[in-house]
Amino acid sequence: MSSLQLFDDEPDPSVTAEALLRRARPAEAGHYDELREADGSLRPAWQAFARNLGGPLDDLTQRQDLLGRQIHEDGITYNVYSSPDGMTRPWSLEVLPYLISADDWRALEKGVAQRAHLLNQIASDIYGDQSLLQQNLLPAALIQGHPGYLRVLRGTQPRGGIYLHLMAFDMARGPDGNWWVVSQRTQAPSGLGYVMQNRLIVSRLFPEAFRALNVQHLASGFRRLLDTVQMLAEPCAQGESPRLALLTPGPFNETYFEQAYLARYLGVPLVEGGDLIVRDERLYLKTVQGLEPIHGLLRRLDDDFCDPLELRSDSTLGVPGLMQAVRAGNVVMANALGTGFLESPAIHGFLPALSRHLLGEDLSLPSLPTWWCGEEAAWHEVEPNLEDQVIRATYPNQHFDAVIGRSLSPESLENWHRRIAHNLEAHTVQTFVPYPQAPVWAQGQCTMRGASLRVYALADGRGGWQVLPGGMTRIATRDAGPVSMQLGGSSLDTWVMTDGPVDTFSMLKQSVKLDELLQRQRPVASRIGENLFWMGRYTERTELQLRLMRGLASVLSDDEDADPDVGEALTDLAIYNGLAPRETPSLAKSPRVFERAVVEALADRQATQGAYSIAFNLTSLERVAQALRERLSPEHWRLLRDMGSDFKDRLHGDDDALARLPDLFKADMALDNLAMQLAAVTGAQTDRMTRDAGWRLLTVGRLIERLIGYASFLKAFWLHHAVHSHKGFDLLLVLFDSTITFRARFQRRLELPALVALLVLDEANPRALACVLRRLRTELGKLPDRGTRDDLLALLPQEGVGMSLEELCEPLLGEIAMLNLSQRLIEAGWRLSDELGRIYFAHAEPNEQMVSA
Repeated sequence: MSSLQLFDDEPDPSVTAEALLRRARPAEAGHYDELREADGSLRPAWQAFARNLGGPLDDLTQRQDLLGRQIHEDGITYNVYSSPDGMTRPWSLEVLPYLISADDWRALEKGVAQRAHLLNQIASDIYGDQSLLQQNLLPAALIQGHPGYLRVLRGTQPRGGIYLHLMAFDMARGPDGNWWVVSQRTQAPSGLGYVMQNRLIVSRLFPEAFRALNVQHLASGFRRLLDTVQMLAEPCAQGESPRLALLTPGPFNETYFEQAYLARYLGVPLVEGGDLIVRDERLYLKTVQGLEPIHGLLRRLDDDFCDPLELRSDSTLGVPGLMQAVRAGNVVMANALGTGFLESPAIHGFLPALSRHLLGEDLSLPSLPTWWCGEEAAWHEVEPNLEDQVIRATYPNQHFDAVIGRSLSPESLENWHRRIAHNLEAHTVQTFVPYPQAPVWAQGQCTMRGASLRVYALADGRGGWQVLPGGMTRIATRDAGPVSMQLGGSSLDTWVMTDGPVDTFSMLKQSVKLDELLQRQRPVASRIGENLFWMGRYTERTELQLRLMRGLASVLSDDEDADPDVGEALTDLAIYNGLAPRETPSLAKSPRVFERAVVEALADRQATQGAYSIAFNLTSLERVAQALRERLSPEHWRLLRDMGSDFKDRLHGDDDALARLPDLFKADMALDNLAMQLAAVTGAQTDRMTRDAGWRLLTVGRLIERLIGYASFLKAFWLHHAVHSHKGFDLLLVLFDSTITFRARFQRRLELPALVALLVLDEANPRALACVLRRLRTELGKLPDRGTRDDLLALLPQEGVGMSLEELCEPLLGEIAMLNLSQRLIEAGWRLSDELGRIYFAHAEPNEQMVSA
């Protein structure tokens, strides 16, 4: 999206500032007002923003619309588990940024870097000599009773002594303007990808203000994270360039989009636990080329899911044996396993004393006053004033959200007193601080919403920490409601202003080593290869179904009497290709029942009637594309995402005129639009994807599906003798998309040898079986050789289709020869698919000798 200049005439900046003040009510009493000074005037940062808005205030509505459109086009999503409208929803971003002055940032930056250093020191002690426990600076019951403390890793020091490569701190500004740390994320902090996406979108909406406010850039922080892990992983790589990957829980995780985006931005593969394997205490990525070593893992998976052998045995997200590879020092985990105990809110109450003990200095950025109720003295101190506090779970397995005492009825408050007293260790109490309120543009007005700032600290690998100049600002759904994306909150781009030079660092390296250039041609993970293979198959399968559906529509709408042989052939093909349930009466016997079954199945995304028709395959195609987000261009992804919903809308439109049309006519209109979209998808797959092993697997998938589909067309038309009628002859040409070529060569001569020559033996016709087989042999020959290439090729005829025109058109035995050939090629396609899966995706050894076709 380019920078936007919406108006030619610049408004008077003072008028814009006055309008902003007039249309934004003050923050509620007891909340810090991010927009106004105490005297009611605009804060200096917002005055500067108003001066450089680049248009009247009402222009914000149009920019908010543009922002929403950009989010939709880019497919930026967030998974909300409890949403009645479906799990995936568009990412929520507001048009106005959150502004932080240079002076405010200096204090935040210093305090966050200090805390990052302190927390890393605590983790080092807890997994080392545990002097903090021995000196009672931290209660042993709090640490050792926390599920995030992993006893099996005591004595294991990560490379460089760095446990926390990336940390996130959730901040709130109190009514007096001072910052407080509310919570910290030390296992697998989320949000970095959204931070960058927010910046890319909002900064382009306000280019003049972004430059005039001297907003600090973000790219160097991302490079710092990558460089640190690479540097620490160098000893694991034994002289080679370290290979890194980003470990994701998978596409159902709430922040999967930003994980895929972050992996692409950092230039590392996005992997799931099933993509990785441990051999000889080393971590490997399963690729179509074989096993490739992984030396550093940026993880977005919580500790207890990472290794089902030593942690949660029911986890399907982790890597068996990963803990052993970590203990052997053969992989750098960012963050190190076992850091989850630092996320407990109870830790905050001990940090002031720990800072003086470990760092010799006071905390420059305070935590909220915190009492761990596991210490009876702390509980007795805070119990009388519980209504003024916030009750939090000490351990993550307590499963209750923070409770604000003042929001409880007297009866509920008394119940909480009893609940805490029954299990003191499980509860922590913190002082309540009302969130500051930041301006949000909505319906032509500025509303004030509660805001929480998440700031990120990144280790430099040498004992220091860099604080990302910005972060993730989340806002509440209501004026003073909870700040939570899962509960419908939204986000703001966070602008940190600097009074020094703006960092112009780029993620592009100035120099690259030769072995790094080779590594840039990174191997294709087996899961990625499998998804690309099935993307090819689903794309081709949908196109085959579309052609077959059009053929059916032409027969069903024909006023002439139906040819029974053609009807039987089409019935077999419709059922075999998933357009109709198996028990559907044949087209020849009951055309209206057959038509109704086929049309109903078209829009059935779940195959509830047993027909795996077009909507089902479009849904499958979208699902596969979702797992390939980091591999697809935005345009390609949008096509794949929108085809299913567009097809459904055109089949069941709300337009009254459309609703009155016959179902078959509406289906034909939907198919026409789908045909154009599939042509665009084919173009994107053919001309806009890198010709690596993944693309070849996609192409092989399409060719296998085409081989099976067209061979089934021939089998049905020969089996039911439909090819011998005028209608059947012409219809087969339509199904093969070869009518124009046939007419150009043979005019209107309905001769079987000519048909066989064009549809079976012509290697220049991309739909002919001989051409499909030739391309298959070529692409199989270019796949990574795993020692089985000859076996794969042996499943196919060595040349052509393995039979001559004379054999296929011989008067007595030609029909049998065609049926045998069709069946052989169908079986070869399925065998080839199975063997490719075994060799390139499952990494399994054959359990029986492959037999050539």
